[in-house]
Formats: sequence, C-alpha cells, structure tokens
Amino acid sequence: QAQLMESGGGSVQAGESLTLSCVRSGSRLSSYCMGWFREAPGEERVPIATHDTDGHTIIADAVKGRFSASRDNGKTTLYLRMNGLRPEDTAMYYCGASLTCERLWTGYTDFWGQGTQVTVSS
Repeated sequence: QAQLMESGGGSVQAGESLTLSCVRSGSRLSSYCMGWFREAPGEERVPIATHDTDGHTIIADAVKGRFSASRDNGKTTLYLRMNGLRPEDTAMYYCGASLTCERLWTGYTDFWGQGTQVTVSS
C-alpha cells in the first residue's frame, strides 16, 4: 500500500531553521516524483519543491535561496530544509507524489501525506 508520512514540523522563531521529512512506503512509489506543498490558512495548497528519482530538484521562486529539497540514498525519504524562516512561511506542509514532477507542479498529485504544521513567529 502506497503511503507518505511527514514529520518535523513545529513552532519556531523567525530566522530559525527546520527540516521536514517525508517517508514513503510501498514499492509503487519508488519511481514517482515527490514534492513538498504548503497550505496557509485561507489559501490554496501550492507546490514549493520537487525532487525526482534522478536527483533533479525544482524550488519555487517564493522560497528559492532559503529552502532546499533532497532525498536519502535509498530514495525512501524526502527532506525539505527550510532556512531563514519567516512568519509568512506559516502553513501546513504536505508531501505529495505523482508519476512525473510536471504533474505535481500542475495540480495533479496522486498521493498525499497527512501534513505537518509549521508555525513561525516574529
């Protein structure tokens, strides 16, 4: 059974860092592109980073230079390193997976995790 599970969220002060993790289970997802999304209160869920099985990473302009995405060597865990956090980064962060990264960026996510909350105070 294919599943995604996020962890690592929490409450931090502006300027601090956090690393989120997303562990995938089920061999079905082994060839999928994985990505990170966030959903702020009252806003839609948007993609912020994707990482494919070849190691190619795409970061959204809104967080470029502060956030980075990577996978472990076994490719079962996707990380999101968030540096220089700002209050506007406060959101629920979700991990998603689709057959291609293009699908993730264009609103077609096949699998979702349950999300992890990140709260940044000033």
